[in-house]
Amino acid sequence: MLSTGALRAHLLAARLAGPVATSREESLRSYRLFAARDPRVTLGLDPEWDWNERDLIALMADKCGVSRDPTHVVGPDVIDPERTLSALRAFAERLGDVAARRGAVLIGTGHPHRLLGFYAALADALSAVGCEVLTPAQGRCVDITTRFGVRTYNLEYVRGVALVREPGAQGAAGATGAHTHSPLPVRAALEGVAQGGGPLPELVVGDHGWVCGAGQLGIEAIGLADTDDPALFVGEAEGRVSVVVPLDDAVRSDYYRPLTRYVLNRACLSQ
Repeated sequence: MLSTGALRAHLLAARLAGPVATSREESLRSYRLFAARDPRVTLGLDPEWDWNERDLIALMADKCGVSRDPTHVVGPDVIDPERTLSALRAFAERLGDVAARRGAVLIGTGHPHRLLGFYAALADALSAVGCEVLTPAQGRCVDITTRFGVRTYNLEYVRGVALVREPGAQGAAGATGAHTHSPLPVRAALEGVAQGGGPLPELVVGDHGWVCGAGQLGIEAIGLADTDDPALFVGEAEGRVSVVVPLDDAVRSDYYRPLTRYVLNRACLSQ
């Protein structure tokens, strides 16, 4: 089993934690937009509490370890690796619990280019112990507002992990799917479950709108989030998201493999 010390060293070396690629400027911009309830950063969450920019800085300092000084406005953001490790342990515990119950799970990502391998390994392990890894609404069209206007995507599954692709996407550019923050894919997937009469997921695993969209609908959700994704941490603070792991969500895909091993071992899901 990968030791905690070795994983901490990897988090820092891969810049998954410590000084990360996400800039303080990017994070502060997201906090301002979230305080204004901009749907591009609320990710399907309808906050119950009033959150201003200072509140969000304080929350993200507690959850991630970023600077709580509002006059600190430039430079790389910083994630405390101890907070990442603690959240990974809680993440693994929730996976282990649903695995022990052989519960139904829905897994989806808005970061397929980076995180598909991480989630696919979880899907494989959960399926191997008898969990139903749901794949509802395969091929359904989802209209998502982007900076280029409304674009139509197809909901698809790769190794049990939901993602969206542009219609007709082929080759390397379309192999893994599109980057999205939207909650609409998880809503489409859950609607597909309901229409099919099957069991709703006991747990949704993912990032961005997959976590916030599920949590807003009252379904337990856990996931990964960067310092410029305050919605997931607000959802956790308000009790609608169970666990959020703070880390850089856009490093090389192979850098997440040690996290996969650590989580699966902690959840007693290693094969």
